[in-house]
Order: sequence, then structure tokens, then C-alpha cells
Amino acid sequence: MNKEKLIKWSKAAGIRAVKTMAQTAIASIGTSAALGEVKWLLVLSTSALSGLLSVLTSVAGLPELKA
Repeated sequence: MNKEKLIKWSKAAGIRAVKTMAQTAIASIGTSAALGEVKWLLVLSTSALSGLLSVLTSVAGLPELKA
């Protein structure tokens, strides 16, 4: 993979990971709030794990980069 493709992939994978983390945080906050109180450590750790999994999944390919 050349440098230009790596930069494009990194940007696309990063954007996808941030979106996934935000969605996970929203869902975790909503679920925690419904159960009584928001457990911020749970929200942060769940969101971080979802971001990592998103990046690992992106290794298989990103549809937005298909030309």
C-alpha cells in the first residue's frame, strides 16, 4: 500500500471509528440512564472498544474507498 492510499484509508477508518464510538456512547448513556444513573466508566470503555473493533473491521476493506 502506498503512502497516499494509507492516508486515505487512515482518514476513512478514523471517521468511521469516531462515528461508531459516538453511536455506542449514545446507546450506553441511554441504557445507563434508563437503569438509574449513567456509569461513565462503562460508557467510555464500551465506546473505546467499539472504536478499536471498527478500525480492525476496516482492515477487511472500506466500501467508501472502492473506486
